[in-house]
Amino acid sequence: MSEPVLQHIRIALIGNPNSGKSTVFNALTGLSQKTGNFPGVTVEKSVGRFVVNNVRNHTRCKIELLDLPGTYSLFVKSPEELETLKALLFAAENELPEKVVIVSDATNLRRSLILCYQSIALGFETILALNMLDLLDESQLQINVAVLEQELKIPIIPISAKKNKGFQQLKEAMVSPINTKAKTEQETLFKNNLIAANLPWFKNQPKRYDELETAKAVVSNQTVQAETWIDGWVKKRYAIIDQFIDGVVEPSKQTKSFIRTRKIDRFLTHRIWGFPFFFLILLAIFQLIFSFATIPMDWIDWIFGKLSKWLSNHLPEGDLSSMLADGIVPGVGGVVMFVPQIAILFGIIAILEDTGYMARVTYLMDKLFRKFGLNGRSVIPLVSSVACAVPAIISARTIKNTKERLITILITPLMSCSARIPVYVLICGLVIPDKKWLGIIDYRALAMVGLYLSGFLAALLAALAFKLIIKSKEKAYFILEMPVYRWPKTQVVLQSTFKSVKLFVVGAGKIIVSIAIILWATATYGPKERMSNINQKYDLMATQVDNDDELNVIEKQKSAEKLENSFIGILGKTIQPVIAPLGYDWKIGIGLITSFAAREVFIGSMATIYGISADDDEDQQLLKQRMAKEVYPSTGLPVYTFAAGMSLLVFYAFAMQCMSTLAVSKRETGTWKWPIVQLIYMSALAYFSAWAVFQVLS
Repeated sequence: MSEPVLQHIRIALIGNPNSGKSTVFNALTGLSQKTGNFPGVTVEKSVGRFVVNNVRNHTRCKIELLDLPGTYSLFVKSPEELETLKALLFAAENELPEKVVIVSDATNLRRSLILCYQSIALGFETILALNMLDLLDESQLQINVAVLEQELKIPIIPISAKKNKGFQQLKEAMVSPINTKAKTEQETLFKNNLIAANLPWFKNQPKRYDELETAKAVVSNQTVQAETWIDGWVKKRYAIIDQFIDGVVEPSKQTKSFIRTRKIDRFLTHRIWGFPFFFLILLAIFQLIFSFATIPMDWIDWIFGKLSKWLSNHLPEGDLSSMLADGIVPGVGGVVMFVPQIAILFGIIAILEDTGYMARVTYLMDKLFRKFGLNGRSVIPLVSSVACAVPAIISARTIKNTKERLITILITPLMSCSARIPVYVLICGLVIPDKKWLGIIDYRALAMVGLYLSGFLAALLAALAFKLIIKSKEKAYFILEMPVYRWPKTQVVLQSTFKSVKLFVVGAGKIIVSIAIILWATATYGPKERMSNINQKYDLMATQVDNDDELNVIEKQKSAEKLENSFIGILGKTIQPVIAPLGYDWKIGIGLITSFAAREVFIGSMATIYGISADDDEDQQLLKQRMAKEVYPSTGLPVYTFAAGMSLLVFYAFAMQCMSTLAVSKRETGTWKWPIVQLIYMSALAYFSAWAVFQVLS
C-alpha cells in the first residue's frame, strides 16, 4: 500500500486574552514550538507543527500552527492586536494562514463572537473552538452547538484544554474542507475599511513601510469615515448576536468558580485591604528571590571565577588568552549569573498571571499610577527592579499602551537594584559613623532606606516629565478582564519562564559580552612606551626579592600602575576636571567608568587600584582603611570625606551604571534611541544631584 500524500496547511490560532489559547496551542503542538519576534516590536509569536491523518481522503496533513497575540477585536487598541491584524492581512503570500481557529471562552461566548465574525468577514475558513467546557459543566450550563453552527455556518468544536477533551475532533476539523464561497465585494470592502480604521497604528510602526504605503493606498480610495463605520459594524453584529444568543446558551447561572472568585475578590480587590495583601505578596516574592537565587548565583559566579582563573593559569601567556580569561568568560558569567533571578521572578509572575491574581494587581494600582503617565501594570517592573532591572524591564511587556510601556522602561532603572548594595555598604561604612539614632536605628541603615526612597520618588517624577514630553496619538486604554481564579498550569508556567530566560541570554547577552570585551581591552592596553617602562620597573623590583608575599605585593602594585596608565586609566584622569566638582579624584573616575559593566565592579576596581584583592571580609576591611587614608597629593586633604561619600552614594542611586540594563532596554524598544535617552537623563540627574549634595555638605 502506497504512503499517503503529505499535505501542508497553515492555520492561525487567535482568541481573546485569558481564553486558554496558549494552553490549546501547547496541547496541539506538544514540544514542537518555536518562538520568535515580530519585526520592530517586542511581541512574541509561537509556531508549532504537527501531523494529522485525514481519514476522509487518506492523506496526511502537516499543520503549521501560528499562535498570535491575544486580541479582543481586529479594531486595534494595542501593539499586540496590531501584530495579529498584520499577520492576517500583510504576511507574505507563503505565510498567510489558510484557515483561522478562534479559541473562545465558552463561559463568555458573546464577547468572543465579534472576533469570529471579523474572521468570517475577511473570507477565512474559520473554526470556532469552544474552550473551558469544564467551567460550563460546573454551572450545569449547555451550549447548543447545532444552533450556533446554523447561525455562523462554520464548524463549532467544544473542547476542554484543562481536561484534554475535544482535541481529536478539532484536528479533524482543521484538515476537513470548509464550505466557503469565493471572495465577494463585501469581503474586500470589509478588509479595506478595517485597514482604514487602523491606519493610525500603521503610521506609528518603526518598520515595514510597505504595509504603511498599502494602508495609505487603501484609505485614499475610502469614502466612509473609519470611526463611523466601526460603530455601525459593531452595533449591527451585536444586534445579530443578541437575537440568537439566548437560544444557544441557557439562562445564565453563576458558576461555582465565579461565586468563589467574587468571595475572594471582596478581600483581594478591597480599596483598603487589597494593598496590604499585595505588599505581602511582593515581600514573599523578594524573599524567594533573595533566598533561592543567591545560592545558584554565587555558584555561577564561583564557577566562572574558577574557570577564568584556570584559563589564566593553563593557557599560554598572550593577548588572546587574556581576552578569553579576563574578558569573554567574565562577560558570559555576567549574563548567566542573572538567570536564577530571571527564572524565579518570571516563574512567580507566570503563576500569578495564570491564577488570575495579576489582573487584580493592575486594577488596584492603575488609578494611582495613571497620574504619572503609567498604568497599573507598571507596578510589576518597578517593584521587580529592586532585585534586578534586567528582568524588570522585560516584564514591562505586559503593558499594552506603547507610551506607558516606554515610560515604564525608561524609569525602571531608577529603582535601587541589588547590584547597588555592595557599593552602598562600602561607602556607607566608609563615611557614615557607626552610631544609632535614638539608640536603636543605625544611621547607615537610615541612609540605605533614604537611597531606596529617593530612587522611587525620582522614578515617579521622571515618569511625570516623560508623560509631558513624549507625544503619542495612541489612546491609553485600560481594558481589563477579571478572570476567575484557577490553579496555574505547570506547562504554561515553565514555557513562559523559559521564553523570558532565553530572550535575555540570547538577546541582551550578545551585547553584554561585546561591551565586556571592550572594557577588558581598554583596561589592559595603554600607550606602548608607558606600559613598557612599567614592566621594566617592576620586573627589576621582582628580581631583588625572594619572598612570595613580597612578590605578590609587587604584582598588585604593578597591576594598579598599569591600570592607571591604561587607556581607561588615562580616561579617568582626563575626566577628573569634570568629576572634581562632585568631590571625586581620578581613581574614583576609573571606578565610575569600569562599573558601567556592572555597578558592583566599582569595588573590584577600587581594590585593584589600591592593591587589595577584596576576596574576603578581611581584605574588604583593609580596602576601607586604604580608602579612608587616601588624600589629595596637592593639599593633603582626605578624598573620602562625608560630603564626597554622600555625593558618591547619590550618584550611584541615580546613574545608569549597568550595560545589562542598557542592552535589555535596546532589546525591548527595538532601537538605541531610547537607551541613549535613558543614559543621558539618568547621568545628568546623577551628576547634578551629586554635585548639589557635595556643595551643600561641604
